[in-house]
Amino acid sequence: MAVPEPVVCPLCERPIPPAQRDAHHLVPKSRGGRHTEYLHRVCHRQIHALLTETELARQYATVEALLTHPEIRRFVDWVRTKPDDFFVATRKSARVRRR
Repeated sequence: MAVPEPVVCPLCERPIPPAQRDAHHLVPKSRGGRHTEYLHRVCHRQIHALLTETELARQYATVEALLTHPEIRRFVDWVRTKPDDFFVATRKSARVRRR
């Protein structure tokens, strides 16, 4: 019996345990997005803590574009050193909370 290939987070490139797997709409559903990518829950929450749905739809609708954002890049560089099942609570930035 073949063992299924692990799902790898395209953002941090670590294997995602099933309990930590979130589907992220690259273009938010509220903006007509349909395509999803599986991400670590901590990576997914960090994206939404830093960026508005409008920003995601207009500027950050690909993994490559997300990695160009300085704060996302800093987070990814940090989280890559953590275990695959690592999770920490995320707070929305004040800029995103105001919107």
